[in-house]
Amino acid sequence: MPAPQTPPATPPARAPLLDVANLSVSFASDRGRVKAIDDVSFTVQEGEILSIVGESGSGKTVTLLSLLGLNDPRTTFVDGSVLFRGQRILEMSDRQMRRIRGKDIGLISQDPMTALTPVYTIGWQIVEQIRAHERIAKAAARKRAIDLLAEVGFANPAEAVDRYPHQLSGGMRQRALIALALSCNPALLVADEPTTALDVTVQAQVLDLLLRLRDDFGSAIILITHDMGVVSEVADRVHVMYAGRIVERGTTDAVFADPQHPYTWGLLASIPPLHGARQARLRSIPGLPPTADGIPAGCGFAPRCRFAFDACAARPPDRRGDSHSAMCFLDPSDRERLRSEMLERERPA
Repeated sequence: MPAPQTPPATPPARAPLLDVANLSVSFASDRGRVKAIDDVSFTVQEGEILSIVGESGSGKTVTLLSLLGLNDPRTTFVDGSVLFRGQRILEMSDRQMRRIRGKDIGLISQDPMTALTPVYTIGWQIVEQIRAHERIAKAAARKRAIDLLAEVGFANPAEAVDRYPHQLSGGMRQRALIALALSCNPALLVADEPTTALDVTVQAQVLDLLLRLRDDFGSAIILITHDMGVVSEVADRVHVMYAGRIVERGTTDAVFADPQHPYTWGLLASIPPLHGARQARLRSIPGLPPTADGIPAGCGFAPRCRFAFDACAARPPDRRGDSHSAMCFLDPSDRERLRSEMLERERPA
């Protein structure tokens, strides 16, 4: 009688490239510490595109700058744990972080004018970053800089490489910054509104370039954007952020097909429809996001939510599903009806 075969062992779960746990960020003020980011946790796997969406002031950029150690330590207080390839980067010195930033983690900043040094040409800045992290001749680094500028849409990259930032338009500066971020083929690219100042044709080129970075080198991308169309096209997962918290998270398909949080409903309702009758007025979410010192103790979205009730004065639970969760008190059985009410389009009279 043959001996029973041992079933194959289940391969161990792969550790995430980036693991953020219980991240909180506070700023010093005249009235003491003001908390801007409240207990944010998420992971990013190798080769994954994670998109973080939300209005300006939701805390998206502060979160990412804190991960990279780019805030002022004299006025900023960061708590929590951030693991990148198993290393606790929040505990690293400035010198150790400089070895990671630019090489292993690339950043496309939201404001290219302040991110680029005005007294050096864009080519010099790209070459300097490449040679800081790689053993490569100056001529070879310059050739790579020219190739990168061509890939991000410069019509004459051999000439543009010797231009200063002030000699470029806002869109061209943004493209130069993208080339700088991609210069060392980072394992993780943090892209903060990378297509904001670009026309739609160049936007498509840049998104194709980001996807090619992921496909060719296995790079992961954290994408901050207000463009829900971009999110639906390129993201694998979506985190919706409001008032310093991630209020909804899930796969892109799940969030777009079955959004759970009223704030997400408002974001989707504000997108102009591609078909049907023209709207008399674009939909919008009433009110404004709270400032860091004005975030309610309970649900941060409650003052703007038409469905808020007494329970929203407390911190909402994180209702989790298989691949989808939302911080909200609304009963799951009522959500489909309320969502239909929120997403109903205005019809012309």
